[in-house]
Amino acid sequence: MRHIARKRFGQHFLTDGGIIDAIVRAIAPKAGERMVEIGPGLAALTQPLVERLGHLTVIELDRDLAQRLRSHAQLTVIESDVLKVDFTLIDCAQTAMKEGANGSGGMARSKLRVVGNLPYNISTPILFHLLGQVDAIEDQHFMLQKEVIDRMVARPATSDFGRLSVMLQWRYAMDNVLFVPPESFDPPPRVDSAVVRMVPLASPPDVDVALLSELVQVAFSQRRKLLRHTLGRWLDEKNFSGSFDVQRRGEEVPVAEYVALAQQLKGYD
Repeated sequence: MRHIARKRFGQHFLTDGGIIDAIVRAIAPKAGERMVEIGPGLAALTQPLVERLGHLTVIELDRDLAQRLRSHAQLTVIESDVLKVDFTLIDCAQTAMKEGANGSGGMARSKLRVVGNLPYNISTPILFHLLGQVDAIEDQHFMLQKEVIDRMVARPATSDFGRLSVMLQWRYAMDNVLFVPPESFDPPPRVDSAVVRMVPLASPPDVDVALLSELVQVAFSQRRKLLRHTLGRWLDEKNFSGSFDVQRRGEEVPVAEYVALAQQLKGYD
C-alpha cells in the first residue's frame, strides 16, 4: 500500500537515485559501524546504508512507517519523537554482536554516526538536542533546508551568520557537501535542500554552554544595532569589567570571541 506523506510530520520522501548514491558516498558507511538514521521514511537511504553496515538503528515517529520498517531483519526500530530519544543510551546490535564475537564485551562502545533527512519544521530543535549529547557522537550527516545549512556554516560579517552559526561552530567542524533540488523529493518541498557534514571537534573549548547560549541570544536579539545597545547592557548588569568591543554588530564577532567572553563571564556568576 502506498504511503501518503503526512504534512504534520513534515514528510518529504527522497526519490532521486543519483542523489541517494551521492549521499551514501558522502557518509561512506563501513560494516560494523554504529549508525542511527533519523526519519528513515520509505527507506530510500536506509536500504543502501544497511547493505553496507550489516545493521542499522532507525528512529521513526510515524506508526505506519515504523511497522513497515520492523519487517526488515537488519533494522532496529525506535518508534519515538527524536527529541525524546537519549542517544547516549542507544545500543546498536552490530556492536553487541561484534564485541560478543571477539569476547570483548567489557570494551567501551564506539561512538554513534547519525544520519537523516530531518523534518524541516523541527530541524533546529533536533540539532540542539544532539548538541547536548555530542560526546556520544562521531559524526552527523543531515539533509536540511539549504537556508538553514547556509546559516550553520556561515562566516562572520555575513548576513547568514547568527546564533545558529555560533552555537554549532564552537563544537563542530561543518561542511555543506551536496545541493539537493526540490524535484528530488515526493512531494517536492517549496525550498532547496542540502546535505551537511558535522564532525564534533576533538578538543572543544571548555565553556558553559547555557551561558554561551544566553549571551549569543542577547547579541543577536537586535541584529541591526551595535552590541552596546544589547550585549553591552547585559554585560553591565552582570558587572562585567573585562574587555570586549561592543562597538560592533553581533554578526561581526567571530565564534572564538563569543566563547572567550563566556569563559570570562564564568567568573562573574
